[in-house]
Amino acid sequence: MKFAICNETYQDWPLEQVCEHVKATGYDGLEIAPFTLDKDPGRINETQAEALGRVVRNAGLEVVGLHWLLVRPEGEALHLTSPDTSLRDRTTQYGKHLAKLCAAMGGKVMVWGSPKQRNIAEGQSYDEAFANAVDVLQRISDECEKLGVVIAMEPLSPKETNFLQTAAETIKLIDAVGSPACQLHLDVKAMSSEPTPIPDIIEASKAHTVHFHANDPNLRGPGFGDVKFEPIAAALKATGYDGYVSVEVFDYKPDPETIAVESLRYLRETFV
Repeated sequence: MKFAICNETYQDWPLEQVCEHVKATGYDGLEIAPFTLDKDPGRINETQAEALGRVVRNAGLEVVGLHWLLVRPEGEALHLTSPDTSLRDRTTQYGKHLAKLCAAMGGKVMVWGSPKQRNIAEGQSYDEAFANAVDVLQRISDECEKLGVVIAMEPLSPKETNFLQTAAETIKLIDAVGSPACQLHLDVKAMSSEPTPIPDIIEASKAHTVHFHANDPNLRGPGFGDVKFEPIAAALKATGYDGYVSVEVFDYKPDPETIAVESLRYLRETFV
């Protein structure tokens, strides 16, 4: 199994320093949040993205891809399901731009979470929101197919969003999009909110899963909470999953070094 960590774990560390520590800790890859590279990722061009990718590779790491896609730019609304056609068009263009950056950096996966930017609006029907999401994702997927990048749609808990709350619901959307460039991302924190046991979700989702986040419902890293990863590791192995298991946290205590080192130690123990 290959292991990666998300770069925002290191907060305001320069990318070179992040890569140095990630490599020294023993990870295989780095997953990148575009807003850590520029407050407005729309200003990053492909030449700059290529240079950033070289920084990661020169450290001996692989660029896994991007996540936290729509959190920036500040002040600009982006949305997946909005009834506003012009807003969905802007979101589509921004998604295509991120796909180009991802490919230029050498990444292959774009994790689409962004709960606030996909919520169904008050008074909007589920069917309309679903159709709008399909429209946006089909258009971005067309670009992704050309670039060799895959959108990994992320189910999130009901506490975070009212749209795509389970893996099964998300797979229905993926099937409607109908593109090999739109697949499924699974996250331990999010799956913990489902009534179905996590190993069963992994088994049922195996045909669509292209990426995996390791964390805990307490917002910390794997092994920092109550979730036991042995059954999760066994389920992933049983399905033949050969992608990255990437550490993503939302609570940055006590410090980046401890999070990175202890998370990887625990994952290696459980994925033996």
